[in-house]
Amino acid sequence: MSDQQLAADIAASASASVSALRWYVVHAYSGMEKAVERNLKERIERSGMQTKFGRILVPTEEVVELKGGKKAVTQRRFFPGYVLVEMLLDDDTWHLVKHTSKVTGFVGGARNRPAPISEAEVMKIVNQMQEGIDKPKPKVEWQVGELVRVKEGPFTDFNGAVEEVNYEKSKVKVSVTIFGRATGVELDFAQVEKV
Repeated sequence: MSDQQLAADIAASASASVSALRWYVVHAYSGMEKAVERNLKERIERSGMQTKFGRILVPTEEVVELKGGKKAVTQRRFFPGYVLVEMLLDDDTWHLVKHTSKVTGFVGGARNRPAPISEAEVMKIVNQMQEGIDKPKPKVEWQVGELVRVKEGPFTDFNGAVEEVNYEKSKVKVSVTIFGRATGVELDFAQVEKV
């Protein structure tokens, strides 16, 4: 066999294995998803199985929270305890993932034969992650009619019901009772808390 033929066969098998990569959901200890991602990448590198693995995703979104009156953008996992792994499933890759530190196993399918998730499901998750980067969500979500307590400003310690929520401006309109009359007051998210 010529060197060119051998190179063509290797390229064909590599492209075949890349197309055979499927997405699997791996269950990890809660709060350890990034450690699992790191451990998997190290183990794949050490074992020389890079061609049998693709991307590893920890689904996160950016959220805006108020710390000390200032907005801070942080990462929040929207599937805590789960990591998505793109891989060619065989005995070697199954054992590598299953015996990675902080991994409890695969989700779905039979005990030792997990079921892959569809590319459409993965794209939905990736799009959700991208939306979080483009437009971070507030960490606390308010609902119309929800009871809140004003914790700072001229209406401190007043209770009221949320009338409107403006996530663009990080403001809520709260109906508080002043001198026996309901009055709508616009407040920053940081000025109110759930009752």
